[in-house]
Amino acid sequence: MTEIVLLPHHEICPEGAVIEAEQGESVCEALLRHHIEIEHACEMSCACTTCHVIVREGFESLEEADELEEDYLDKAWGLEPESRLSCQAQVGDTNLVVEIPRYTINHASERH
Repeated sequence: MTEIVLLPHHEICPEGAVIEAEQGESVCEALLRHHIEIEHACEMSCACTTCHVIVREGFESLEEADELEEDYLDKAWGLEPESRLSCQAQVGDTNLVVEIPRYTINHASERH
């Protein structure tokens, strides 16, 4: 199992978290499996930017983003060189430190 350290986010995970992820699952899937309710408006189909994360450590261990993901990342709020869509970033055998940006450009939240 690979460890994902999630940095504190004011709404989603105020205390931060350390979770276990299975190799091959996406960062988004791992977070959701551990009841960390990251936005994912397109149901993880790489059609929005609501699951945007910044990989603070371990970024180089991830496979490169494809062209479609890069196109969506260009629209993300707070884009950084280590930004990824968590639905597309597949966990490998290297531990990750992940930050969820403070805002998204989601116009209709899935949270009620």
